[in-house]
Amino acid sequence: MAEAPIKIGKEQKSTFMEKVMEMLPEGGNLNLCLTCGACASGCPATGLEGMDPRKFLRMAALGLDEEIKGHPWVWMCSMCYRCTYACPMQINIAGLVYEARNLWPRETRPKGILGSCDMALRNASGSAMGASPEDFQFVVEDVLEEVRNTQPGWEDLQAPVDKEGAHFFLSQNSREPVTEPDEMVPLWKILHLAGVDWTYSTTGWGGENYCMFLADDVSWKKVTEQTIRSAESLGCKVYLNTECGHSTYSVWGGVKRHGIKTDLEIVPMVKYYAKWIREGKLKVSPDWNKDLKIKFTAQDPCNQVRKSFGDELADDLRFVIKACAGEENFSDMYPNKSNNYCCGGGGGYLQSGYTDARFKYGKIKFDQIMETGAKYVVTPCHNCHAQIQELSEHYDGGYHVIHLWTLIALSLGILAENERAYLGPDLQEVNLPEN
Repeated sequence: MAEAPIKIGKEQKSTFMEKVMEMLPEGGNLNLCLTCGACASGCPATGLEGMDPRKFLRMAALGLDEEIKGHPWVWMCSMCYRCTYACPMQINIAGLVYEARNLWPRETRPKGILGSCDMALRNASGSAMGASPEDFQFVVEDVLEEVRNTQPGWEDLQAPVDKEGAHFFLSQNSREPVTEPDEMVPLWKILHLAGVDWTYSTTGWGGENYCMFLADDVSWKKVTEQTIRSAESLGCKVYLNTECGHSTYSVWGGVKRHGIKTDLEIVPMVKYYAKWIREGKLKVSPDWNKDLKIKFTAQDPCNQVRKSFGDELADDLRFVIKACAGEENFSDMYPNKSNNYCCGGGGGYLQSGYTDARFKYGKIKFDQIMETGAKYVVTPCHNCHAQIQELSEHYDGGYHVIHLWTLIALSLGILAENERAYLGPDLQEVNLPEN
């Protein structure tokens, strides 16, 4: 089917283009576009609503503001940055889409993203799911007490809150304390075995920031600054993001974009998993999988790899998976690492309301996974986790999606029976700790 032509009237003048050029001085020269199509050919959102990155860029360059304003495609682009990665001129098309989202009156933007942003603004915890500081502390203490009382060997397990002088400040995605609190425990156990000095905070602990997806810079900065200042107030040195891609990027990128001054080192959890395994602090072993030979693959979160920490983090991810499951039991997707395809869970897609488009977008990722033959997809990102699991259900893939902490704890033999919600029947009783 032929692509619909772009109709150009006389004397097109783009105020949108001028704004973008002012706000994106680095990589923002959209007039450098060679119209080569590399961006569109590598974009899973190409064709949705009759749009693609190249067409969108040319419309902006030609001054077609009215055609851009209110176009739903800006919510179907996940701003994964793959177009920029593929562009020979390094044009920041994702930045253009971000500004196009900002053309929508705030109240008309997708209700799911808007609601999550406003919820985080309304409470001191920064939780997009509305968990208050008191609720969070209660859940942490309640779950911790249960583990100490019911799991032999973990009587001294710690999950500190508001501990002053801790080296690591740990953020926490709201999904765990609000809907699946048992999923917090494997990470606590890992930190305990590694001898990590860490703490949560009652304020600014929420590890998500949908204001970034909303293209609301003022609110993005406010949520980011709140969590940064919370870590600083406790005297922490490292801001450690849990396995949440957009949370990692929203803090790391938010500090840079909004000029938030801090001496904190902002890093994703994967880097330290790998470090602790290499140092022998986490004595993982793939022996449990020698006979089972269950295959694993890795999803590289766009926000943690391509958009921020690069292939070094992707290499760490693979190192951890292979150390825990066996190198021979790892099957990679292609392309991968910084060239990886976005799964379609980022950019607020899960909350945007465009579900049919999201599944169509994710078909490339689904086909990648099926090609590996893996039974399990490991990804250190909540949005990737949710989207890839839904893709399995929607397209009848039959694979499972797990957090990296689940695999590490399974390998260590410390994953309790009630901490296996995302494992399939084949792993429900494997390497269970002795009672």
